[in-house]
Amino acid sequence: MNHIPTPELFTWEFATDPYPAYAWLRENSPVHRTQLPSGVEAWLVTRYADARQALADQRLSKNPVHHAEDAQGKSKTGIPGERSANLMTHLLNIDPPDHTRLRRLVSKAFTPRRVAEFTPRVQELTDELIDGFAARGEADLIHEFAFPLPIYAICDLLGVPHEDQDDLRDWAGMMIRHGKGPRGGVARAVKKIRAYLTELIHRKRAELGDDLISGLIRASDHGEHLTEEEVVAMCFVLLFAGFETTINLIGNGAYALLRNPAQRELLQKSLAAGDTDLLTTGIEELLRYDGPVELATWRYATEPLEIGGVEISKGDPVLVVLAAADRDPARFDAPDTLDLRRTDNPHLGYGHGIHYCLGAPLARLEGRTALATLLTRLPDLQLAVEPEELRWRGGLIMRGLRTLPVEFTHC
Repeated sequence: MNHIPTPELFTWEFATDPYPAYAWLRENSPVHRTQLPSGVEAWLVTRYADARQALADQRLSKNPVHHAEDAQGKSKTGIPGERSANLMTHLLNIDPPDHTRLRRLVSKAFTPRRVAEFTPRVQELTDELIDGFAARGEADLIHEFAFPLPIYAICDLLGVPHEDQDDLRDWAGMMIRHGKGPRGGVARAVKKIRAYLTELIHRKRAELGDDLISGLIRASDHGEHLTEEEVVAMCFVLLFAGFETTINLIGNGAYALLRNPAQRELLQKSLAAGDTDLLTTGIEELLRYDGPVELATWRYATEPLEIGGVEISKGDPVLVVLAAADRDPARFDAPDTLDLRRTDNPHLGYGHGIHYCLGAPLARLEGRTALATLLTRLPDLQLAVEPEELRWRGGLIMRGLRTLPVEFTHC
Protein backbone atom coordinates (compact mmCIF):
# COMPACT_ATOMS: atom_id res chain seq x y z
CA MET A 1 0.00 0.00 0.00
CA ASN A 2 1.44 3.36 -1.07
CA HIS A 3 0.92 5.92 1.71
CA ILE A 4 2.42 8.83 -0.22
CA PRO A 5 -0.33 11.49 -0.35
CA THR A 6 -1.98 12.42 -3.61
CA PRO A 7 0.19 15.07 -5.29
CA GLU A 8 -1.21 18.56 -5.68
CA LEU A 9 -2.33 19.11 -9.27
CA PHE A 10 -2.56 22.20 -11.48
CA THR A 11 -0.28 24.46 -9.41
CA TRP A 12 2.54 26.50 -10.94
CA GLU A 13 5.01 23.94 -9.55
CA PHE A 14 3.02 21.15 -11.16
CA ALA A 15 3.01 22.98 -14.51
CA THR A 16 6.82 23.12 -14.47
CA ASP A 17 7.12 19.33 -14.29
CA PRO A 18 3.83 17.40 -14.13
CA TYR A 19 5.39 14.02 -14.90
CA PRO A 20 6.14 12.84 -11.32
CA ALA A 21 2.52 13.57 -10.36
CA TYR A 22 1.26 11.73 -13.41
CA ALA A 23 3.48 8.76 -12.55
CA TRP A 24 1.88 8.67 -9.09
CA LEU A 25 -1.62 8.77 -10.61
CA ARG A 26 -0.83 5.97 -13.07
CA GLU A 27 0.38 3.80 -10.21
CA ASN A 28 -2.14 4.66 -7.51
CA SER A 29 -5.24 6.26 -9.05
CA PRO A 30 -5.16 5.79 -12.84
CA VAL A 31 -8.73 7.01 -13.31
CA HIS A 32 -8.78 9.88 -10.85
CA ARG A 33 -11.61 12.23 -9.91
CA THR A 34 -10.41 15.73 -9.12
CA GLN A 35 -11.59 19.31 -8.89
CA LEU A 36 -10.09 21.49 -11.61
CA PRO A 37 -9.02 25.10 -11.00
CA SER A 38 -12.33 26.22 -12.58
CA GLY A 39 -14.24 24.28 -9.91
CA VAL A 40 -15.44 21.62 -12.37
CA GLU A 41 -15.24 18.02 -11.13
CA ALA A 42 -13.73 15.75 -13.78
CA TRP A 43 -12.10 12.36 -14.27
CA LEU A 44 -8.43 12.17 -15.32
CA VAL A 45 -7.44 9.07 -17.32
CA THR A 46 -3.68 8.49 -17.10
CA ARG A 47 -2.73 4.96 -18.27
CA TYR A 48 -2.00 4.35 -21.94
CA ALA A 49 -4.42 1.45 -22.47
CA ASP A 50 -7.27 3.27 -20.72
CA ALA A 51 -6.48 6.51 -22.56
CA ARG A 52 -6.52 4.83 -25.97
CA GLN A 53 -9.83 3.16 -25.14
CA ALA A 54 -11.41 6.40 -23.89
CA LEU A 55 -10.31 8.41 -26.93
CA ALA A 56 -12.17 6.00 -29.22
CA ASP A 57 -15.21 5.33 -26.98
CA GLN A 58 -18.35 6.63 -28.67
CA ARG A 59 -20.10 6.80 -25.30
CA LEU A 60 -17.83 9.74 -24.50
CA SER A 61 -19.31 12.65 -26.41
CA LYS A 62 -17.52 15.84 -27.42
CA ASN A 63 -20.76 17.83 -27.26
CA PRO A 64 -20.99 19.99 -24.10
CA VAL A 65 -24.77 19.55 -24.11
CA HIS A 66 -24.13 16.28 -22.28
CA HIS A 67 -22.54 18.08 -19.32
CA ALA A 68 -24.76 19.74 -16.72
CA GLU A 69 -24.25 23.48 -16.28
CA ASP A 70 -23.44 25.01 -12.91
CA ALA A 71 -25.94 26.61 -10.54
CA GLN A 72 -25.73 29.90 -12.50
CA GLY A 73 -26.54 28.11 -15.75
CA LYS A 74 -22.99 28.54 -17.07
CA SER A 75 -20.51 25.97 -18.34
CA LYS A 76 -16.85 26.18 -17.37
CA THR A 77 -15.66 23.68 -19.93
CA GLY A 78 -14.38 24.21 -23.46
CA ILE A 79 -12.57 27.19 -25.01
CA PRO A 80 -13.23 30.39 -23.03
CA GLY A 81 -15.46 32.76 -24.94
CA GLU A 82 -16.57 30.34 -27.66
CA ARG A 83 -20.09 30.00 -26.24
CA SER A 84 -20.79 33.74 -25.96
CA ALA A 85 -19.28 34.27 -29.43
CA ASN A 86 -21.59 31.60 -30.92
CA LEU A 87 -18.65 29.42 -32.01
CA MET A 88 -19.74 26.06 -30.61
CA THR A 89 -20.38 24.18 -33.85
CA HIS A 90 -16.82 23.11 -34.59
CA LEU A 91 -14.99 19.77 -34.71
CA LEU A 92 -13.94 19.81 -31.05
CA ASN A 93 -17.55 20.07 -29.85
CA ILE A 94 -19.57 17.76 -32.09
CA ASP A 95 -20.15 14.05 -32.70
CA PRO A 96 -21.13 12.04 -35.78
CA PRO A 97 -22.92 12.49 -38.10
CA ASP A 98 -22.20 16.26 -38.05
CA HIS A 99 -18.56 15.62 -37.14
CA THR A 100 -18.19 13.20 -40.06
CA ARG A 101 -19.70 15.69 -42.51
CA LEU A 102 -17.59 18.67 -41.40
CA ARG A 103 -14.36 16.70 -41.11
CA ARG A 104 -14.79 15.31 -44.61
CA LEU A 105 -15.13 18.82 -46.01
CA VAL A 106 -12.09 20.31 -44.31
CA SER A 107 -9.84 17.26 -44.57
CA LYS A 108 -9.18 18.11 -48.23
CA ALA A 109 -6.90 20.92 -47.03
CA PHE A 110 -4.66 18.51 -45.09
CA THR A 111 -4.02 15.74 -47.60
CA PRO A 112 -0.37 14.63 -47.97
CA ARG A 113 -0.31 16.26 -51.43
CA ARG A 114 -1.62 19.60 -50.14
CA VAL A 115 0.79 19.61 -47.21
CA ALA A 116 3.70 18.74 -49.53
CA GLU A 117 2.75 21.69 -51.74
CA PHE A 118 2.91 23.93 -48.67
CA THR A 119 6.47 22.85 -47.76
CA PRO A 120 8.31 25.65 -49.62
CA ARG A 121 6.14 28.30 -47.93
CA VAL A 122 6.82 26.86 -44.47
CA GLN A 123 10.55 26.85 -45.22
CA GLU A 124 10.34 30.45 -46.46
CA LEU A 125 8.56 31.59 -43.29
CA THR A 126 11.06 29.72 -41.12
CA ASP A 127 14.06 31.35 -42.81
CA GLU A 128 12.48 34.81 -42.69
CA LEU A 129 11.88 34.54 -38.95
CA ILE A 130 15.41 33.31 -38.22
CA ASP A 131 16.79 36.11 -40.43
CA GLY A 132 15.02 38.54 -38.12
CA PHE A 133 17.15 37.63 -35.10
CA ALA A 134 20.19 35.73 -36.41
CA ALA A 135 22.48 38.79 -36.40
CA ARG A 136 21.72 39.58 -32.74
CA GLY A 137 23.14 36.39 -31.26
CA GLU A 138 20.12 36.05 -28.97
CA ALA A 139 16.38 35.57 -29.24
CA ASP A 140 13.23 34.46 -27.47
CA LEU A 141 12.36 31.36 -29.46
CA ILE A 142 8.72 31.45 -28.38
CA HIS A 143 7.77 35.02 -29.27
CA GLU A 144 10.11 35.48 -32.22
CA PHE A 145 9.90 32.04 -33.81
CA ALA A 146 7.61 29.31 -32.46
CA PHE A 147 4.63 31.68 -32.10
CA PRO A 148 4.61 33.59 -35.43
CA LEU A 149 5.53 30.63 -37.67
CA PRO A 150 2.29 28.63 -37.27
CA ILE A 151 0.18 31.80 -37.12
CA TYR A 152 1.38 32.95 -40.52
CA ALA A 153 1.23 29.41 -41.93
CA ILE A 154 -2.38 28.77 -40.91
CA CYS A 155 -3.36 32.28 -42.07
CA ASP A 156 -1.92 31.49 -45.50
CA LEU A 157 -3.77 28.19 -45.59
CA LEU A 158 -7.08 29.81 -44.59
CA GLY A 159 -6.59 32.64 -47.09
CA VAL A 160 -6.18 35.54 -44.65
CA PRO A 161 -4.70 38.49 -46.60
CA HIS A 162 -1.12 39.33 -45.62
CA GLU A 163 -2.10 42.83 -44.52
CA ASP A 164 -4.49 41.33 -41.93
CA GLN A 165 -2.22 38.61 -40.54
CA ASP A 166 -0.57 40.73 -37.87
CA ASP A 167 -4.01 41.50 -36.42
CA LEU A 168 -4.69 37.76 -36.15
CA ARG A 169 -1.25 37.37 -34.56
CA ASP A 170 -2.12 40.04 -31.94
CA TRP A 171 -5.48 38.46 -31.10
CA ALA A 172 -3.93 35.00 -30.90
CA GLY A 173 -1.32 36.46 -28.55
CA MET A 174 -4.11 37.69 -26.28
CA MET A 175 -5.43 34.13 -26.07
CA ILE A 176 -1.97 32.78 -25.21
CA ARG A 177 -1.18 35.44 -22.61
CA HIS A 178 -4.49 34.94 -20.82
CA GLY A 179 -4.24 31.15 -20.92
CA LYS A 180 -4.61 30.84 -17.14
CA GLY A 181 -5.55 34.41 -16.36
CA PRO A 182 -8.86 36.21 -16.67
CA ARG A 183 -11.18 34.36 -19.01
CA GLY A 184 -12.45 37.76 -20.10
CA GLY A 185 -9.19 38.48 -21.93
CA VAL A 186 -9.56 35.30 -23.95
CA ALA A 187 -13.24 35.98 -24.58
CA ARG A 188 -12.46 39.44 -25.99
CA ALA A 189 -9.87 37.95 -28.33
CA VAL A 190 -12.31 35.25 -29.42
CA LYS A 191 -14.97 37.86 -30.25
CA LYS A 192 -12.48 39.91 -32.28
CA ILE A 193 -11.43 36.81 -34.22
CA ARG A 194 -15.06 35.83 -34.83
CA ALA A 195 -15.98 39.29 -36.10
CA TYR A 196 -12.99 39.33 -38.41
CA LEU A 197 -13.64 35.82 -39.81
CA THR A 198 -17.31 36.66 -40.44
CA GLU A 199 -16.33 39.76 -42.40
CA LEU A 200 -13.58 37.88 -44.29
CA ILE A 201 -16.02 35.15 -45.35
CA HIS A 202 -18.33 37.79 -46.77
CA ARG A 203 -15.40 39.27 -48.73
CA LYS A 204 -14.36 35.83 -49.99
CA ARG A 205 -17.82 35.15 -51.40
CA ALA A 206 -17.26 37.97 -53.87
CA GLU A 207 -13.85 36.67 -54.98
CA LEU A 208 -13.16 33.01 -54.25
CA GLY A 209 -9.57 31.76 -54.29
CA ASP A 210 -7.65 28.52 -53.80
CA ASP A 211 -7.64 28.78 -50.00
CA LEU A 212 -9.44 26.80 -47.32
CA ILE A 213 -12.09 29.43 -46.55
CA SER A 214 -13.00 29.61 -50.25
CA GLY A 215 -13.25 25.83 -50.34
CA LEU A 216 -15.65 25.81 -47.39
CA ILE A 217 -17.77 28.51 -49.06
CA ARG A 218 -17.90 26.49 -52.29
CA ALA A 219 -18.98 23.44 -50.33
CA SER A 220 -21.73 25.33 -48.56
CA ASP A 221 -22.93 26.73 -51.89
CA HIS A 222 -23.06 23.30 -53.55
CA GLY A 223 -25.33 21.26 -51.34
CA GLU A 224 -22.97 20.21 -48.53
CA HIS A 225 -25.25 21.97 -46.02
CA LEU A 226 -22.59 24.09 -44.31
CA THR A 227 -24.21 27.00 -42.53
CA GLU A 228 -22.37 30.30 -42.22
CA GLU A 229 -22.16 29.66 -38.47
CA GLU A 230 -20.42 26.34 -39.18
CA VAL A 231 -17.98 27.95 -41.63
CA VAL A 232 -17.02 30.63 -39.09
CA ALA A 233 -16.68 28.12 -36.24
CA MET A 234 -14.63 25.79 -38.44
CA CYS A 235 -12.22 28.56 -39.43
CA PHE A 236 -11.94 29.62 -35.79
CA VAL A 237 -11.03 26.18 -34.48
CA LEU A 238 -8.56 25.59 -37.32
CA LEU A 239 -6.87 28.86 -36.40
CA PHE A 240 -6.99 28.18 -32.66
CA ALA A 241 -5.92 24.53 -32.80
CA GLY A 242 -3.57 25.14 -35.71
CA PHE A 243 -1.32 27.62 -33.99
CA GLU A 244 -1.15 26.73 -30.30
CA THR A 245 -0.31 23.06 -30.73
CA THR A 246 2.49 23.91 -33.16
CA ILE A 247 3.88 26.70 -30.98
CA ASN A 248 4.27 24.13 -28.22
CA LEU A 249 5.65 21.42 -30.50
CA ILE A 250 8.44 23.76 -31.63
CA GLY A 251 9.03 25.33 -28.20
CA ASN A 252 8.89 22.12 -26.15
CA GLY A 253 10.90 20.31 -28.83
CA ALA A 254 13.67 22.91 -28.91
CA TYR A 255 13.80 22.95 -25.11
CA ALA A 256 14.00 19.15 -24.90
CA LEU A 257 16.87 19.10 -27.39
CA LEU A 258 18.71 21.85 -25.49
CA ARG A 259 18.34 19.82 -22.28
CA ASN A 260 19.52 16.62 -23.97
CA PRO A 261 22.76 17.59 -25.74
CA ALA A 262 23.73 14.05 -26.80
CA GLN A 263 20.40 13.62 -28.61
CA ARG A 264 20.67 17.08 -30.15
CA GLU A 265 24.20 16.33 -31.42
CA LEU A 266 22.97 13.06 -32.90
CA LEU A 267 20.27 14.92 -34.82
CA GLN A 268 22.64 17.65 -36.00
CA LYS A 269 25.08 15.08 -37.36
CA SER A 270 22.25 13.29 -39.14
CA LEU A 271 21.03 16.53 -40.73
CA ALA A 272 24.56 17.50 -41.78
CA ALA A 273 24.86 14.16 -43.57
CA GLY A 274 21.61 14.79 -45.43
CA ASP A 275 19.79 12.00 -43.58
CA THR A 276 16.26 12.95 -42.52
CA ASP A 277 15.23 9.59 -41.03
CA LEU A 278 16.24 10.66 -37.51
CA LEU A 279 14.33 13.91 -37.92
CA THR A 280 11.19 11.92 -38.76
CA THR A 281 11.41 9.57 -35.76
CA GLY A 282 12.69 12.46 -33.65
CA ILE A 283 9.56 14.57 -34.14
CA GLU A 284 7.42 11.64 -33.03
CA GLU A 285 9.59 11.18 -29.96
CA LEU A 286 9.36 14.87 -29.07
CA LEU A 287 5.58 14.61 -29.37
CA ARG A 288 5.65 11.66 -26.97
CA TYR A 289 8.25 12.96 -24.53
CA ASP A 290 6.85 16.44 -23.84
CA GLY A 291 4.07 17.01 -26.32
CA PRO A 292 2.10 20.19 -27.02
CA VAL A 293 -1.26 18.86 -25.78
CA GLU A 294 -1.19 17.77 -22.15
CA LEU A 295 -4.85 16.76 -21.85
CA ALA A 296 -7.17 15.87 -24.70
CA THR A 297 -10.10 18.22 -25.05
CA TRP A 298 -13.29 17.64 -23.08
CA ARG A 299 -15.43 14.53 -23.29
CA TYR A 300 -18.72 13.80 -21.50
CA ALA A 301 -20.24 10.43 -20.62
CA THR A 302 -23.56 9.96 -22.42
CA GLU A 303 -24.37 6.93 -20.28
CA PRO A 304 -22.83 5.13 -17.28
CA LEU A 305 -19.61 3.39 -18.31
CA GLU A 306 -16.43 1.91 -16.91
CA ILE A 307 -12.85 3.01 -17.57
CA GLY A 308 -9.99 1.14 -15.96
CA GLY A 309 -12.35 -0.56 -13.54
CA VAL A 310 -13.83 2.76 -12.35
CA GLU A 311 -17.50 3.61 -12.79
CA ILE A 312 -18.15 6.90 -14.63
CA SER A 313 -21.62 8.44 -14.25
CA LYS A 314 -23.70 9.85 -17.08
CA GLY A 315 -22.84 13.51 -17.65
CA ASP A 316 -19.41 13.34 -15.99
CA PRO A 317 -16.58 15.18 -17.80
CA VAL A 318 -13.61 12.98 -18.73
CA LEU A 319 -10.14 14.34 -19.54
CA VAL A 320 -7.64 11.95 -21.10
CA VAL A 321 -4.14 12.90 -19.93
CA LEU A 322 -2.04 12.39 -23.07
CA ALA A 323 1.13 13.46 -21.26
CA ALA A 324 0.66 10.72 -18.66
CA ALA A 325 -0.32 8.02 -21.15
CA ASP A 326 2.69 8.74 -23.35
CA ARG A 327 5.05 8.08 -20.44
CA ASP A 328 3.37 4.87 -19.31
CA PRO A 329 6.10 2.25 -18.68
CA ALA A 330 3.56 -0.45 -19.46
CA ARG A 331 3.70 0.71 -23.10
CA PHE A 332 7.02 2.51 -23.61
CA ASP A 333 10.50 1.34 -22.63
CA ALA A 334 12.38 3.92 -20.53
CA PRO A 335 9.51 6.40 -21.01
CA ASP A 336 11.22 9.26 -19.17
CA THR A 337 14.22 9.10 -21.53
CA LEU A 338 14.33 11.12 -24.75
CA ASP A 339 15.37 8.72 -27.53
CA LEU A 340 15.12 10.21 -31.02
CA ARG A 341 15.75 6.77 -32.53
CA ARG A 342 12.68 5.26 -30.87
CA THR A 343 10.66 3.46 -33.55
CA ASP A 344 8.06 1.58 -31.48
CA ASN A 345 6.25 4.80 -30.72
CA PRO A 346 2.43 4.77 -31.08
CA HIS A 347 2.12 7.91 -28.96
CA LEU A 348 -1.17 9.72 -28.42
CA GLY A 349 0.26 13.19 -28.86
CA TYR A 350 -2.33 14.10 -31.49
CA GLY A 351 -5.08 11.89 -30.11
CA HIS A 352 -6.66 8.71 -31.43
CA GLY A 353 -9.89 7.68 -33.10
CA ILE A 354 -12.27 9.87 -35.09
CA HIS A 355 -11.08 13.03 -33.32
CA TYR A 356 -7.41 12.47 -34.23
CA CYS A 357 -5.94 15.92 -34.94
CA LEU A 358 -6.87 16.93 -38.46
CA GLY A 359 -3.92 19.30 -38.79
CA ALA A 360 -1.28 16.83 -37.57
CA PRO A 361 0.42 16.53 -41.00
CA LEU A 362 0.84 20.31 -41.21
CA ALA A 363 2.04 20.53 -37.59
CA ARG A 364 4.61 17.80 -38.23
CA LEU A 365 5.83 19.64 -41.32
CA GLU A 366 6.20 22.88 -39.39
CA GLY A 367 7.91 21.13 -36.47
CA ARG A 368 10.38 19.28 -38.69
CA THR A 369 11.18 22.38 -40.73
CA ALA A 370 11.54 24.69 -37.73
CA LEU A 371 13.79 22.45 -35.64
CA ALA A 372 15.94 21.25 -38.54
CA THR A 373 16.52 24.81 -39.74
CA LEU A 374 17.30 26.09 -36.25
CA LEU A 375 19.85 23.35 -35.58
CA THR A 376 21.44 23.79 -39.01
CA ARG A 377 21.63 27.59 -39.12
CA LEU A 378 22.37 28.13 -35.41
CA PRO A 379 24.45 25.05 -34.54
CA ASP A 380 25.73 26.35 -31.17
CA LEU A 381 22.26 27.35 -29.92
CA GLN A 382 22.02 27.22 -26.12
CA LEU A 383 19.77 28.36 -23.29
CA ALA A 384 20.40 31.94 -22.16
CA VAL A 385 18.93 31.34 -18.67
CA GLU A 386 18.92 28.53 -16.15
CA PRO A 387 16.12 26.01 -16.72
CA GLU A 388 14.54 26.81 -13.35
CA GLU A 389 14.03 30.42 -14.48
CA LEU A 390 11.68 29.36 -17.28
CA ARG A 391 7.93 29.53 -16.73
CA TRP A 392 5.25 27.33 -18.27
CA ARG A 393 1.90 28.81 -19.23
CA GLY A 394 -0.04 26.51 -16.94
CA GLY A 395 -3.28 26.14 -18.93
CA LEU A 396 -5.40 23.03 -18.55
CA ILE A 397 -5.25 21.54 -22.05
CA MET A 398 -2.04 22.79 -23.67
CA ARG A 399 1.54 22.52 -22.40
CA GLY A 400 4.00 25.20 -23.46
CA LEU A 401 6.65 27.64 -22.31
CA ARG A 402 5.95 31.34 -21.88
CA THR A 403 9.42 32.25 -23.13
CA LEU A 404 12.54 30.43 -24.30
CA PRO A 405 15.56 32.80 -24.25
CA VAL A 406 18.51 31.45 -26.23
CA GLU A 407 21.91 32.68 -27.38
CA PHE A 408 24.21 31.65 -30.20
CA THR A 409 27.13 32.82 -32.30
CA HIS A 410 26.23 35.78 -34.52
CA CYS A 411 25.70 34.69 -38.09
